[in-house]
Amino acid sequence: MKDLFVYLMANASRVVLYTGVTNNLQRRVWEHRNQCMEGFTKRYHVNRLVYYEVYPDPNAAIAREKEIKGWRRAKKDALVASMNPRWEDLAPKLFPDN
Repeated sequence: MKDLFVYLMANASRVVLYTGVTNNLQRRVWEHRNQCMEGFTKRYHVNRLVYYEVYPDPNAAIAREKEIKGWRRAKKDALVASMNPRWEDLAPKLFPDN
């Protein structure tokens, strides 16, 4: 079974955060960047990968996504800062060919 990724995306000003889960992080980041799907992330230009975690178990990934979505913003900010203190877009380093 493929790993799943729980990820957080932000807009350029870091005002908006989106939490999601996917089985293909590279494809999903590309979809966000290219505004392929209608809705929240397209409306708020959420296109910067700022945090991710890898899970081999789908149930654990889905539970973690739900957990993070239930947090207040300050706790989400602290989570991002724990991996990415400068809130840089992680996608160019992870996927240099995109």
